[in-house]
Amino acid sequence: MMSTGKVVLGTLAGVAIGAIAGILFAPDKGSRTRQKIMDKGNDYVEDLKEMFEDFLDSVEQKFEHAKSGAEDFVEKGKEKFEDAKRDFKNSPVEKDYSGS
Repeated sequence: MMSTGKVVLGTLAGVAIGAIAGILFAPDKGSRTRQKIMDKGNDYVEDLKEMFEDFLDSVEQKFEHAKSGAEDFVEKGKEKFEDAKRDFKNSPVEKDYSGS
């Protein structure tokens, strides 16, 4: 998952650098060029925010899934322990130890 994020981030960075280079080499007034750079920068910031939020949502979902799995695992472990304890109390071995 992290490698996918790095690839996407690298691609976005490459696109941003290409767009900025294209703007800088285009024949335009300085103020207009600066405005285009600012607009592109704002677009990329918004894209990065969305990607980061998607990444956080994904991590949160995976955490919740793992937490749920761990809770189920603990509950099943408790049940098996109680079953084993009950079986031991009812076994002949337990009766030998208790002196019956």
